[in-house]
Amino acid sequence: QVHLVESGGGLVQAGGSLRLSCSASGRTFNSYVMAWFRQAPGKEREFVAAIRWSGGSTYYADSVKGRFTISRDNAKNTVYLQMNSLKPEDTAVYYCNTKPIVINVQADFGSWGQGTQVTVSS
Repeated sequence: QVHLVESGGGLVQAGGSLRLSCSASGRTFNSYVMAWFRQAPGKEREFVAAIRWSGGSTYYADSVKGRFTISRDNAKNTVYLQMNSLKPEDTAVYYCNTKPIVINVQADFGSWGQGTQVTVSS
């Protein structure tokens, strides 16, 4: 059974940075994609970024391109989301996600972590 644990959330001022981590266990992830989603109060969960375990191809939502960077450490089975130039509209609970590589990276599907709160003050 897949187990995902996020960490690194917190409170930061606009323009600041945070790095989220997602530690993954329970399976071999070579044929899987790791992704970050977020859900703001009163809104649907939305795709943020994704990376393929094998090959490292990355994908980003338009709203975070140029500000967020997703990366992975295969040896540690950990995925990171470096968030720079944060804006108040980035405030949300951020969830780690994994799903088979054949699934659209933006699909709200697969296994999820418990989430970590990111709050950006203006």
